[in-house]
Amino acid sequence: MNLEEKVLGVEPKYNGAIINVEKQTVELPNGETSTRDVVHHSNAVGILVLTENNKMLLETQWRAPIAKETIEIPAGKVDDRDNSSLDTVKRELNEETRLEAQNIKRITGFYSSVGFCDEYMELYLAFNLKPVKDELPRDQGEYLNIKEYSLDEALEMIENGKIEDAKTITAIYYWKLHDQIGR
Repeated sequence: MNLEEKVLGVEPKYNGAIINVEKQTVELPNGETSTRDVVHHSNAVGILVLTENNKMLLETQWRAPIAKETIEIPAGKVDDRDNSSLDTVKRELNEETRLEAQNIKRITGFYSSVGFCDEYMELYLAFNLKPVKDELPRDQGEYLNIKEYSLDEALEMIENGKIEDAKTITAIYYWKLHDQIGR
């Protein structure tokens, strides 16, 4: 059976700085109609940043949607300043960590929450780091605490619930599987 749903109509609900929301009326495979709430979000990148002493950089920041601090890998959305996801990786490394990587490798890509959102995130590995010469400004309202963690510490933080962010958990398990990447 073909599972494709045909969009019969789109009603914009909200246009914001980060997301746009619409209500779609769709025709289901059996001919009936239904509605779908869809969130449109720019594509994004997440970055597994590994230091020369084989530690990862993690950021603690406040996340309003869940009303608490989270521990995450550096990440950001692809926007008009960037020509590619790779440009976004370089920009986010500069803005958030004040580092540039001599080696950047794409790990994988995934949809962050396919039930309601079209955001596609690419996960990258960055290593052979050095301080940037020219710092880019951080996003307005972005406050970060950045620390280094060993693989064992990161795995323990997943186990005890301190790390709950999906992209970060994916990056850590990738690191576990490929512990000496690029070395």
